[in-house]
Amino acid sequence: MNHAAQPVYHVGLFLFNEVEVLDFAGPFEVFSITVRSDQTKAFRVHTVSADGQMITARNGLQVQPEYSFATLPPVDILIIPGGYGAEEIEIHKPEVIDWIRSHANQERLVASICTGALLLAEAGLLDGRSATTHWMDLERLARDYPRVNVRSGMKYIDEGRIMTSGGISAGIHLSLHIVSSYLDMETARMTARRMEYDWGE
Repeated sequence: MNHAAQPVYHVGLFLFNEVEVLDFAGPFEVFSITVRSDQTKAFRVHTVSADGQMITARNGLQVQPEYSFATLPPVDILIIPGGYGAEEIEIHKPEVIDWIRSHANQERLVASICTGALLLAEAGLLDGRSATTHWMDLERLARDYPRVNVRSGMKYIDEGRIMTSGGISAGIHLSLHIVSSYLDMETARMTARRMEYDWGE
């Protein structure tokens, strides 16, 4: 098969101050190492912060995003991680919430990791849908967003164009699920095996 015929799916990975490290590093790893049976890359990950400036993740890890909101190329998938920065800082920024909502309005896949679900809820994207988040924040999600069907004990929930996952490492589960959805289960299994990750699907 001609390699040029194989699509490359573009993934936007939102970074911000006080983002939980594994929330973004897990999905980054999954999508970055996924290859098809012919060894061609299936995904291209683009890191983005609001202004494109370096961010300081939880516990002091500094990361330089590639893009700002203004310069990010079109993406097929938008990943919204969680952490203190999501639930206490970004949630109060209308420009961030509007930016997330705009991707959903363009029929992109928008997926949250951990408390990134609170940003999706703030944008109204979880209204009338089932959703999950970190177990420590399930009560807050249910209290603050009563139109969301909050579910516990789930690694992730697939609501079509909107997906949510539980805390931290559950983002790897969700990312592998997305790989299986866009490609196939065998490719997702091989990616998990390369990572020596016990996916359990």
